[in-house]
Amino acid sequence: MGDVLTFERLDGIALLTLDRAERLNAIGSDTVALLHQALDTIEADESLRAVVVTGAGRAFSAGADIAELDTLRDGSEFGAFVNALTDVFARLAACATPSIAAVNGLALGGGFELALACDLRLAAPKARFGVPEVKLGLLPGAAGTQRLARLLPTAVAKYLLMTGEPLSVDAALGFGLINAVHDDVLAAALDLARTLAAGPPRALAAAKHLVDTGVESTLADGIVLERRTVSALFDTADRVEGLAAFVGKRSPVFTGR
Repeated sequence: MGDVLTFERLDGIALLTLDRAERLNAIGSDTVALLHQALDTIEADESLRAVVVTGAGRAFSAGADIAELDTLRDGSEFGAFVNALTDVFARLAACATPSIAAVNGLALGGGFELALACDLRLAAPKARFGVPEVKLGLLPGAAGTQRLARLLPTAVAKYLLMTGEPLSVDAALGFGLINAVHDDVLAAALDLARTLAAGPPRALAAAKHLVDTGVESTLADGIVLERRTVSALFDTADRVEGLAAFVGKRSPVFTGR
């Protein structure tokens, strides 16, 4: 796909690899453009049932491309850069196809925000997570403050934002920020992606939507939405297939219909 992002198709899985290892996979405008292209493909191709995002080399991503930031003249230009990052991460977060971050090393700043935009996060033992922007007189600007506040206890989110200190993989696991730790994190992420890819696409997309919407709603409103969603799923071909496979003691073959 490009020099800074590779796109591979692996049996219904879209594997996106940040590929700027010599610069710890720094995210610049070129990466943003390629992420949009990748999402265009994923959203248009029903055969792609899961997404895995990882980094080449020893880092997931150390954050925004500082060399590019250094060329920006004022807050307006920086705002445009941050808006572009926010938009593509929001698009990944809203994508109906489930996504997994395979965090193979450092995930800092914008790299951490990219991992936060994924539905699930697996990490290698050497992974570290942080938002060091405060040490530059800044703060995360691609939804990092908001996603951290929703995924972590308030005091922990504030500590990370105010000190810029990293979070160890053990702490991240303890807080539920990541789902699991694996020595071969990419292999584990691809195994999990295969499980998701074999599942019913509409039900998976609905599960994602219900959780993401529910945390922003009242419990009563979320329950109403849940009932409507589950009732609609009952009329799908995948529900018929799932029940028939269960009764027939075989593996279901879901089509997304």
